[in-house]
Amino acid sequence: MLNSHRPRTFATRLDSRTEFTPLARKLLRAYLAALPAGDRYRDTAELLLGELFANAVQHGDAPDDRLIEVRFSLVRDRLRIEVHDAGAGRPSVRPSTPDDEHGRGLFLVDALAERWGCCPRSGGIGKFAWALIAPTHLNAA
Repeated sequence: MLNSHRPRTFATRLDSRTEFTPLARKLLRAYLAALPAGDRYRDTAELLLGELFANAVQHGDAPDDRLIEVRFSLVRDRLRIEVHDAGAGRPSVRPSTPDDEHGRGLFLVDALAERWGCCPRSGGIGKFAWALIAPTHLNAA
């Protein structure tokens, strides 16, 4: 029997522009709102999705008309977020200095995700970056 209260994988494609980062986060919030404990993932998931999406837009070497796909799913008790793009370059954490205005996105992903990585997309065009996010433990008020 299927659990009708648990959302399945959500996926959509968005323009490869930084202006679509807030929409990606809004879609994630809506997905999490349907989870019984979705609020336990929200803050970290929104931050990491924003970083992965922005990284795909800013550093992707795909043509401008290519879309970015975002996917969210609950795998056991971990939230999995994916950001797919048609670019060939692979993201990596790079050192930064306190004066750097950019370049800390993947450092945050590395620090806050339980695990993360990057894989080639099926079909051989592009890649996807993924992150697994553990639920936070909320303090009882």
